[in-house]
Amino acid sequence: MPVKERLLPPEALARLAHLNLVARWVVEGFVGGLHRSPFHGSSVEFAEYRQYVPGDDLRHFDWKAFGKSDKHYIKKFQSETNLKAYLLLDASASMKYASGTISKFRYGACLAAALAHLMVRQQDAVGLVVFAERILKYIAPRANPRHLRDLTATLEAVKPAGTTSIQGTLHYMAETIKRRGLVLLISDLYDDPEAVLKGLKHFRHRKHDVVIFHLFDPSELEFPFQVLTDFKDLETGEKVQVRPLALRDAYKQQLEVFVSRFRRECADRCIDYERVDTSTPFDVFLTNYLSRRMRD
Repeated sequence: MPVKERLLPPEALARLAHLNLVARWVVEGFVGGLHRSPFHGSSVEFAEYRQYVPGDDLRHFDWKAFGKSDKHYIKKFQSETNLKAYLLLDASASMKYASGTISKFRYGACLAAALAHLMVRQQDAVGLVVFAERILKYIAPRANPRHLRDLTATLEAVKPAGTTSIQGTLHYMAETIKRRGLVLLISDLYDDPEAVLKGLKHFRHRKHDVVIFHLFDPSELEFPFQVLTDFKDLETGEKVQVRPLALRDAYKQQLEVFVSRFRRECADRCIDYERVDTSTPFDVFLTNYLSRRMRD
């Protein structure tokens, strides 16, 4: 079927009864066309030894061990082991915002479900961390279909609420995850940028591969409001009345500063940074992102 006939807007997919349906449609429809994992091969550090068996690549044969013990060992590297990935999803109240029919949280949950489906399909282990001011739910990484159902059921049940404390979650998980892995943060990043960046730096210090999906509602990007409008902070309840036309230029300048800082400092730390407009179809965004990742 031609691509233009297959595409569905995010709000149409989000209305499907279960996230499993969203994930399967996205992954099996478009992303499933990727013939190798976009997340493998980022790590080649030494992992462990194992017994040599005929047919193993002799480039990894441990000749020193053979010389000392007359035993046959192969060095196994991290890139040869199954990936362990951790999806960190922001469930603070600001993620409830929606100028249309899909909120940032629902978009993020659908994105997380699709990524989890892709990784389990490729026999990689994926876990889930849902957080706001603190960690609300932690599911350890596994790589089986039943685990995927548990993960998506958890995503379905979460209702975003409360304030944001991204850095606390980042530091805790950086200390908790012992083996080098992949960390995917899905958030609007409405927190102190300096604190968030310190948390991300902690992951890189631990040698983890890090990806950020920075979510924005299209109204947050374009600020299309025209008349005198009351704005409410979803996390604090604070309200302010403004004339949007008088503030639009300044707002968009500050937004650019906000995004540019994350983009620049993430690049400096070899962290993948992706700004995501929640009006973009999931399959379009994921296919483009994963294709770029495989080329890099």
